[in-house]
Amino acid sequence: MKVLTTSEEAQTLTIIPRSYASTVSVVLRDETTNEVTTYTGISTTQNKGYLSLSNAFSLTEGTFYQLTIKEGANVIYKDKIFCTDQAVASYSVNNGVYTTENTYDNEYIIL
Repeated sequence: MKVLTTSEEAQTLTIIPRSYASTVSVVLRDETTNEVTTYTGISTTQNKGYLSLSNAFSLTEGTFYQLTIKEGANVIYKDKIFCTDQAVASYSVNNGVYTTENTYDNEYIIL
């Protein structure tokens, strides 16, 4: 799942697609309202097996979206997006769950 914000500025998505394209279209479906928004003609860059694209998305706070990236009619990537303006640590499910143990005698395993 990708996490984006409500910012009107361009945001970058980095993915590992099924095929690499120089221009893609991004289809976002709002899971609450079922509205579909399509962004076309987005240029991409490749780096070490990843495909990156930047675009200004119009997103709503606290909403999940289904993300589909297409090269022409072919789907090259699918994922989900969650839109939030909160810092990542403040909504993380595992925040504060794991602690560090500094005993080094290996006498006990602490879970």
